[in-house]
Parts: sequence; C-alpha cells; structure tokens
Amino acid sequence: MADASPFNLENTIMNTLGIEIVEYTPERVVATMPVTPKTHQPFGLMHGGVSVVIAETVASAGSYQFIDKETQRAVGLEINANHIRSVSDGVVKAIGTPVHIGRTTIIWDIRIYNEEEKLVCISRCTMAVIPAR
Repeated sequence: MADASPFNLENTIMNTLGIEIVEYTPERVVATMPVTPKTHQPFGLMHGGVSVVIAETVASAGSYQFIDKETQRAVGLEINANHIRSVSDGVVKAIGTPVHIGRTTIIWDIRIYNEEEKLVCISRCTMAVIPAR
C-alpha cells in the first residue's frame, strides 16, 4: 500500500528507517517499518529506541488531524515503552489509537506487532499542542 502520510518525508527519520504510514484516520494510524541491520542494536535485534521512534511517529502524525494546522503544532511531551518481545528481521506494524484528545494534549496508545501479529512493544505517547512559530 502506498504511503498515506500527508507529510514531506524527504530527509526525515521516517525516510531513513523506511517507516511508511499505511492507514491514516482520526480513529487509527498504522505505520510499518522493515527491521534491518539499520534498526538493530549491536546484538542483531531491533533497538528499543527504534520502537519509540515508530511509536512517536504514529502519535505525531495522528495528532496532526486534531489541530489547527495554521496556528498549532503537536510535539512529543512524554513517551514510554514496554518492550515485550524482540525482533531481528521482517516488518513491524505500529497501530496507534487516540486515548484523549484535548485542547493542549493528545494522548495515544501505540502497539507494535511483528509479522506473526505478536506484540513487540506497548507505548503511550502524550503530545503537547503548542502555538505554531
């Protein structure tokens, strides 16, 4: 499926890691990413920080749907991640759903799965809604 993202991805971490947004609705944002040596820690497993990158990417992109694009930006305020299972190859899928959509914060639940649809990581990301500069 083609990238559903409304954003310019050139020279971004999304482009570098091969993250593609494949579903983009107010109810759910889904991104995929190949797990390659580029995403590994030194022991050949996907780096936990990479899980956080794809999780925050989903939350950031999704939050864009709930803000005034002319006067506001949504930026990461807090993120946590529980790593459940390791992954060394294949493709992971991150599924984000909004938990709270407020005036100044948007909270997302993001679950990352491997190709067997087994849970790899659970993350919660709080986005701050700030004035555009």
